[in-house]
Amino acid sequence: MNLKRYRDAIVVLLALAVPFWFLRYNLNPKRDPRGLSGPDRVVMKLIAPIQFAAATAAHGLSTWVSDYFYLVDVKKNNADLAAETSRLRARVSKLEGLEAENRRLRGLLQLKNHLTADLVSAQVIAKDTVEFFRVAQVTLDKPSDAIRNNAKLPVITLDGVVGTTGKVAGDTVEVQLVVDAGSGVDVVDERTGARGFARGTGDETKYQCKIEFVSRTDSVEVGDLLVTSGHGRRFPPGLPVARVISVEKKSFGLYQSVVAAPTVDMSRLQEVLIVVSSPANPAGEPEEGEKPAAGKDGKPPEEAP
Repeated sequence: MNLKRYRDAIVVLLALAVPFWFLRYNLNPKRDPRGLSGPDRVVMKLIAPIQFAAATAAHGLSTWVSDYFYLVDVKKNNADLAAETSRLRARVSKLEGLEAENRRLRGLLQLKNHLTADLVSAQVIAKDTVEFFRVAQVTLDKPSDAIRNNAKLPVITLDGVVGTTGKVAGDTVEVQLVVDAGSGVDVVDERTGARGFARGTGDETKYQCKIEFVSRTDSVEVGDLLVTSGHGRRFPPGLPVARVISVEKKSFGLYQSVVAAPTVDMSRLQEVLIVVSSPANPAGEPEEGEKPAAGKDGKPPEEAP
């Protein structure tokens, strides 16, 4: 009963005494334990682990807080760097696109200066919705009275022949591609000079041309480049048209079967040139885009003896 009566008083005294001894120990200039009194040594032994634990906890908490704020800054910096990286990538992509466009336009300008014909530049604005389209629409960079409905003027690009013009509505012109079944171009094998007539297959699954009227005795091999012959009133000579992908020499008949792929990537058309005038057509030459009439021996007129 007596202990219970004085319990609160004892607790209060201890609560006041312990901080007093801690303060006394910390203010004591004598750090040498040998100069401490007995109670001071007891207090020192009691508070040493507590001080160590408190110092360790304080250091750990300080480190954790510092690391936390450091990571917050790092996260913000990373977000800023990611945004800057995205912006720079977009800028690089735009610059690469402009550089590619610059190369294409420089090439078209060089081609325009190289050819003796009058040319009008145009931009591709629409294509058929099918994957392997046969007709494209272009808009003229400047008006031209020479471009009329179904004039079938040659349309070319830096990589070669694209096709011929069709319907015209203001500055918008339809272009019939060389791979269309209704299109045709007189060609020669650049390597051997073998003559032929490139006509589109009209295949809806791929871009190809069949080369008609290639004599069975002519040398034509896979990989040969076929260029415009210059015969007819349309295409200037020497423009790439197609590259041979298959050759079949039949055991009978006058002609061999030749298939070629256009040199122009039709799916990537962007800028084209329309030939509005070209050198005069020699007399007797068939108009390009029309199959030449065969002679008595079955050969085209140019090859008939």
